[in-house]
Amino acid sequence: MVDAHQTFVIVGGGLAGAKAAETLRSEGFTGRVILICDEREHPYERPPLSKGYLTGRDARDSVFVHKPDWYAKADIELHLGQPAVHLDREAKSVRLGDGTLVHYDKLLLATGAEPRRLDIPGTGLAGVHHLRRLAHAERLRGVLSSLGRDNGHLVIAGAGWIGLEVAAAARGYGAEVTVVEPEPTPLHTVLGPELGQLFTDLHSERGVRFHFGARLTEIAGHDGMVLAARTDDGEEHPAHDVLAAIGAAPRTALAEAAGLALVDRADGGGVAVDASLRTSDPDIYAAGDVAAAEHPWLGTRLRVEHWANALNEGPAAARAMLGQEVSYDRVPYFFSDQYDVGMEYSGYAPPGSYDQVVCRGDVGKREFIAFWLREGRLLAGMNVNVWDVTESVQRLIRSGARLDANALADPGVPLDLDALAG
Repeated sequence: MVDAHQTFVIVGGGLAGAKAAETLRSEGFTGRVILICDEREHPYERPPLSKGYLTGRDARDSVFVHKPDWYAKADIELHLGQPAVHLDREAKSVRLGDGTLVHYDKLLLATGAEPRRLDIPGTGLAGVHHLRRLAHAERLRGVLSSLGRDNGHLVIAGAGWIGLEVAAAARGYGAEVTVVEPEPTPLHTVLGPELGQLFTDLHSERGVRFHFGARLTEIAGHDGMVLAARTDDGEEHPAHDVLAAIGAAPRTALAEAAGLALVDRADGGGVAVDASLRTSDPDIYAAGDVAAAEHPWLGTRLRVEHWANALNEGPAAARAMLGQEVSYDRVPYFFSDQYDVGMEYSGYAPPGSYDQVVCRGDVGKREFIAFWLREGRLLAGMNVNVWDVTESVQRLIRSGARLDANALADPGVPLDLDALAG
């Protein structure tokens, strides 16, 4: 049982933290709930920062998890613009940047991740950008609009999801775009060469230039302004602005200094948690981008940097903090929108884990579902401009059954186990 006089503290003002606070109240917790946010903004969702808000399609207010007055109504104590700078596990307290000491009975770390930085000359120039926070998106939105008006050039380092979504947004404004990527296709380590080429073609048709097999080595400028981006193969690309989209690193400094168990960066990094999202300290939990969780049915530890994971892990951690039995075993899921192409991906198929890729539908028209298989068992599926199939795909993944690849490729065969069992 949870004592009404207890204090639950959440460090992190993103989606995972906000949904955890909401769940504590909806599950009947009547003690203190304190939400610590290092930004001055109320908790918000990150997908719009590279999608609807960045393109100008969605209003700024659409990004927030709750309306500002919701927190007071739910009796959630908000500390905005106050980073947590020290965690004392023995005293069960968190010290904030202004010296405030907050004591806890249970603590949730939802500190998220931060953009990886380019370690090359020229990154201090005014035209070098990252995209992780709302302030970044506000600034970049203005930059893309200006580049479009002036026929300016944007160079993007990295052809991952953020890099590609920003490339699509930039082309929508009319900016010239060059993407520099060390792998031979976009999303190479996520989708493999088979599907990576799809995104090369999608963007190339809309005027994006790709420079594969290369890395940025220098950003050249004058009087603080960007003039060009140089790569390790001797090429120079005209640039007025540069976006570093080379991935994100979990924000583990607080946990590391407190002596919590972490996962090596080579294995994805993050705070190590069990299936109930509990850390090596029984009174501390972690959720969202920072949490590397034991996945019960995948049999591996995963740290997932996507919206659905934050949306669902925050509430799961809250229930675990309340003493409920929790085993977080959702199928990993993410989505992307680029130009007129929307896609959803379910599952987990890292490089080397699959031996076959099967497609059903029309790949040329970009209306299809791709399936990654190992020995006939479905590891992951991605639907492209085909909708209302995610639940079916996830059921097939969970089944672990051998599937008939020919039937899987046939749009006339239903996406259910009875029809597809090999």
